[in-house]
Amino acid sequence: MNLQEIKALIDAMAASDLSEMALTRDGTQLRLVRRKTASGAPAQQQAPDPQAATPVSTPAPVRARRQSPQPAAAATPAPSAITTPLYGVVHWRPSPDAPPFVAPGQAIQAGQVVCVVEAMKVFNEIRTDVDATVLALLVESGAEVEAGQPLLSLG
Repeated sequence: MNLQEIKALIDAMAASDLSEMALTRDGTQLRLVRRKTASGAPAQQQAPDPQAATPVSTPAPVRARRQSPQPAAAATPAPSAITTPLYGVVHWRPSPDAPPFVAPGQAIQAGQVVCVVEAMKVFNEIRTDVDATVLALLVESGAEVEAGQPLLSLG
């Protein structure tokens, strides 16, 4: 196996969705693995040093492994609750004398602000992603909430 053949295999792997490739020829084994980075994206493949390839006494079978494609997601149902993405204090009103953002029984539209969560003196607007009806407020105004905690239920 020469350097040009190895480069051709690396290029072929880079152009495909293979995550691993192994080849054994004339007692020399070459294994290419696409590693994932911290962000989950495939890392750039490094060309192996052909001088570092050592003969293997028992040849391994040639194999290629494909990453299984994710099945297409079916239409996702509307969430039954809106959760907070961060820790903080919930406020159902923009100010103490203003009307609340939402109330039980109220119809809300996608993109509408339903409350604010105060974290480190920053007021973060919590918006809905769907059209729905507010069934109930699950926490009191001024209550501390944890990330992922449901704030209100939808119907």
